[in-house]
Amino acid sequence: MVKNIIKDIFFLSQKSVPATKADIPVARDLLDTLAANSDRCVGMAANMIGINKNIIAVNIGMLNIAMFNPVIVAKSGEYSAEEGCLSLTGLRPAKRYQKITVEYTDMSWARKTGEFTGWTAQIIQHEIDHLSGIII
Repeated sequence: MVKNIIKDIFFLSQKSVPATKADIPVARDLLDTLAANSDRCVGMAANMIGINKNIIAVNIGMLNIAMFNPVIVAKSGEYSAEEGCLSLTGLRPAKRYQKITVEYTDMSWARKTGEFTGWTAQIIQHEIDHLSGIII
């Protein structure tokens, strides 16, 4: 189900809590909301739809995927970026990494490790910042 986008800075600045298998419907809503906003958005965190759980949805080319409890375990190639956000107005500076390795749980509740580079890595880093209450 497509959800409204949260713009409340106080809510967005709170740290999210670990997701459980019971949160799979939240990820479906997050993926639906990302798809509905695909003309202006390439990633979302669950707090952007009002759910304070460690879940993100990101576009990885031809498809959108959900990640539960994602953690960046390796990173390299630091650079500076400017990023926008559907929940916030304007652009903000951010420190990002060209290549990241992420451990996460997928929609089938299987543990995964993925290496991501470039734009996809930047999207994932932005959404993981949301989970930590970092406003970018």
